[in-house]
Amino acid sequence: MTRQSPGIRFRETMAGALMRGEEDYRQGELRGRQAGEHLAMHATVTIDDMPAFIADPAHAGALSGSIDYAPFGTAIECHSGSFNLFAPADNPRMKLMVYELGFVHGDREYYLAGHKDVRNDPGFDLWSDTTTLFTRLHEGGGKTGGVIAAGILALGVDDLARLVASMEVLHAETLAERARTLTQFGRFFMGELWDSYVGLGS
Repeated sequence: MTRQSPGIRFRETMAGALMRGEEDYRQGELRGRQAGEHLAMHATVTIDDMPAFIADPAHAGALSGSIDYAPFGTAIECHSGSFNLFAPADNPRMKLMVYELGFVHGDREYYLAGHKDVRNDPGFDLWSDTTTLFTRLHEGGGKTGGVIAAGILALGVDDLARLVASMEVLHAETLAERARTLTQFGRFFMGELWDSYVGLGS
């Protein structure tokens, strides 16, 4: 029987303001802050097979979690989700980090679709790019449904520290294998950032 390749799992919380009736991310964030409409996404990312994840051009993993959204309530469990790390974008100077979750509220389906834009822009905006999630809330079971709210979520410094602390290696049989998997993920992550901020600009 072939042994399962090591993977990794970590938890990530992003929070910010969304506004109902808005489709523009920045206007939704501004109006949401003024109205006190906040959303928090408590997500768990699972990469079950690290070599397969790195080889996949979309770098797809599984996403699960819950949502706190003032108009809907707290601890709303999500029944589906997807995650992509540094997926290709239409713009060759940009890569996407995609977070999407489906959930039910009041017997209706909703879909939270967010993306981080990792761009090769002038200046060093690495922190902003990797911690800013442009987010829309859709009706129905996918992001083709009508947009009912939009805004921006962010990952704070404390949230990032908790993310790193939550990392666990899956299917590892030894401490050495665990360390290798963490290093492999770290090198992939930093290598993609290097390509985005240096390689694409060369």
